[in-house]
Amino acid sequence: MLFLLSLFLLFSLPHVTFSAHCTTSTPTQTFQKCITLPTQQASIAWTFHHHNATLDLVFFGTFISPSGWVGWGINPTSPEMTGTNALVAFPDPSTGQIVLLPFLLDPTVKFQRRPLLSRPLDIRILSSSATLYGGKLATVHNGAAVQIFATLKLASNKTKLHHVWNRGLYVQGYSPTIHPTTANDLSSVMTFDVMSGSTAARHTNIGTLRSVHGIINAVSWGIMLPIGAVIARYLRHIQALGPTWFYVHAGIQLFAFFLGTVGFAIGIRLGDLSPGVQYGLHRKLGFAAFCLGALQTLALLFRPKTTNKFRKYWKSYHHFVGYGCVVLGVVNCFQGFDVMGEGRSYAKLAYCLGLSTLIGVCIALEVNSWVVFCRKSKEEKLRREGLIGGSDKGSAIFS
Repeated sequence: MLFLLSLFLLFSLPHVTFSAHCTTSTPTQTFQKCITLPTQQASIAWTFHHHNATLDLVFFGTFISPSGWVGWGINPTSPEMTGTNALVAFPDPSTGQIVLLPFLLDPTVKFQRRPLLSRPLDIRILSSSATLYGGKLATVHNGAAVQIFATLKLASNKTKLHHVWNRGLYVQGYSPTIHPTTANDLSSVMTFDVMSGSTAARHTNIGTLRSVHGIINAVSWGIMLPIGAVIARYLRHIQALGPTWFYVHAGIQLFAFFLGTVGFAIGIRLGDLSPGVQYGLHRKLGFAAFCLGALQTLALLFRPKTTNKFRKYWKSYHHFVGYGCVVLGVVNCFQGFDVMGEGRSYAKLAYCLGLSTLIGVCIALEVNSWVVFCRKSKEEKLRREGLIGGSDKGSAIFS
């Protein structure tokens, strides 16, 4: 189990580390600086001309569909999609050649109230073009590389720009459709200064927080809480352990809940840092699991003695809420993998292996418990019939 958790931690490290290096050269132009963007294997190269405040720029992106689109733009006011002045490249429905059109992403785009139509931008773009990697004979396909060139006129004191980029699967006519909504796609925003090349730390912090949030919650809600429940169910009947099983169970569950509370708080913070990004089901399941975990923790303060007549009601409540918390926690871990775009990742595979191992142990212990129960029942029946003596516990001879 520890080995599988180690694999999970390894494969859950931020993916930015493995991004391709940026380049300052294209077949037609060489730029002064470049930067690798944190998502979608994208990058930007640019040259800033301080004497006239113009910016020559190229965005490197990739298509995810033969009929898809790739877009890059600048938001003049804030690091988010709404308000972005975008240039979107896609194959012309009539000729198949790459076209580049301007789009202004107003609030109606987010809610898909009407098709996205090309319109003049609010920023000054002196020239723009788009080419496929490979020249005029190249065709759009899944993974095809595209370069979007633009020359912009900036305000004299405006060198820190909010860059927004994304890609989608389809274009209806000349109207790009909504892009995928994985965590990477929804965080395709970056702010950096074109004069110094320095980046804002906000998005790097978000990526790190997201990874820490996922790791902590998978370990606490998805692994440790189920282990604590298994200990309570199967070790309590081992008389040789005495009350040790209870202290181990309570210790694991309390530590798991403390760790899960940290992960829950990080999730709340991620929501504050990601305005406009909504994960309704994941958020609701997280709140439900946290509330049930808090109720379980508070229940320890009101645990009746074994002789109290309300003890059986407390046990029923404790079992129901505890198993509900475990189920919600595990389900939300899988929901979290989908939210982070890790549905087919090695991190999810490692978690599934760890969880499967735990389930296998539970099945083995459950079968053993039933075998012991049936054996004791048969011995008790034989004892009542007088076929074995009261001192022959566990040594019955069956003919």
